[in-house]
Amino acid sequence: MKLTLDDGAELFYTVDDFTDPWTEPETIVMHHGMAKSHKMWFGWVPILARHYRVIRFDMRGMGLSSVPEVGYPFSLDNFANDLLGVFDKLEIEKAHLIGETVGGSISMRFATMHQERLLSLTTCTSPITFDDHHSESADQIDRDGIPTWVEKSILRRLDPDMVDPAYIRWYAAQMAKTPAHVVSGFQRTAPGGDLRPLLGDVKTPVLVLAAEALREEVLGDFRSAADYFPNGRLVVFPGVFGFVQHILPVPCARVWLDFARNL
Repeated sequence: MKLTLDDGAELFYTVDDFTDPWTEPETIVMHHGMAKSHKMWFGWVPILARHYRVIRFDMRGMGLSSVPEVGYPFSLDNFANDLLGVFDKLEIEKAHLIGETVGGSISMRFATMHQERLLSLTTCTSPITFDDHHSESADQIDRDGIPTWVEKSILRRLDPDMVDPAYIRWYAAQMAKTPAHVVSGFQRTAPGGDLRPLLGDVKTPVLVLAAEALREEVLGDFRSAADYFPNGRLVVFPGVFGFVQHILPVPCARVWLDFARNL
C-alpha cells in the first residue's frame, strides 16, 4: 500500500496485525535506517504483531517509495516531517516508535518536535551526533557507487561470526538497491548535526538498544543517547559486535515487549 504526502511523494507501507480480533491494540511504527527498507524488520514482526498493530514504511527515496530528484534537501528535519505525514495520513493519534540507525536519529528528532504523538520511543544503534565520516562516505558513494560502499561497510553492520552468510548477502543486496544520490545527498548534509541539546525536553519513555561494540565505531557514542532523555533506559547486548537490531532481532523484540509492558 502507499500513502501520499502533502508534497506528492508516495511512501510505501505495510501493516502486520495478528492481535486478537476483539481487542483494540496499540500501534507500533517501525522506521528503518539509511539505504534500507521495511523488509529489514522481518525478524521483529512475528514477535510484535501478535500483541500490537505494526506499521512498517519505506523512507522517501528508498524501498518501494518514490525517489526525489537529485538536489532534494535530505535532512533529519525533512525526514521527521515525512514521519509526521505517516502518522497523519494513517490517522495514528499516538504510537510506539522504533527506529534503527539513522531511522532512530530521525525518530529522536521527531520526538523533540511531536512527543505528544508518542507512547514510547526506541532507538537501535542510532547516532545523536554526525561527524565528517558521513561526508567521506558520500564521496566514496559518488566515486565508486552504492554496491562498493555497502561491500566495504557490511561487516561493521552484521557480525559474520553470528549470522548466516546468506543473510549478509541478502542484506547487502537490499541496501545496494538504493539510488546513490539519496544516500550521498543525506550524508553531505548530516555532518555537524547534534541532537543532544534537544533531548532533555522529551519526557517520552525511551529505550536504547545497542551492541557491546561495532567493529568500526563510526556512529559516535550512540549508547549515551539514553543519558540525555529524562526517561531513558539503555540495554547493551554483551558479546555482540555490529547492529544488534539485525543480528539478534528476536531477543531485541522480546526486550522491547518487556519494556512496553512495564510502561
